[in-house]
Amino acid sequence: MHHSDVYAISSKDIVFESFDGEAVVLDLSSGKYFGFSDSGSRIWQALSSGVDAQVLIGLTAGASTIGRAELEGFVSQLLELGLLVCLDAPPQPLPSELLAELAATSEPLTVSVHDDLADLIIVDPIHEVEEPVGWPAVKQAS
Repeated sequence: MHHSDVYAISSKDIVFESFDGEAVVLDLSSGKYFGFSDSGSRIWQALSSGVDAQVLIGLTAGASTIGRAELEGFVSQLLELGLLVCLDAPPQPLPSELLAELAATSEPLTVSVHDDLADLIIVDPIHEVEEPVGWPAVKQAS
């Protein structure tokens, strides 16, 4: 980790939604989507909202505590996947409800990558209409 352990979502093409506490992150530019374990979902919420990663080390996650190596591995995976970028900004406070949600988790920090829907996701039905072809027009790889 770096001297500044504050992160932000890397681009406007990265969107996420929580479903029953599980975060699903979608990269609209590549069509890949990412699923997180329950603890990973909470850590994603904290990191993507500007909470200093150092604050998360030692927190209770289910039956264990979050270790430095585990958190560094998770963060570096998010950086490699292009989901987060380092920020040079003051950290945001950790919401207290996130602490309780993290303590109630049961799975280790993990990210899963899926690209089975990529072809559908990168089709832009609003902007990719060609009159003679119809809708939607899939961008051809150049």
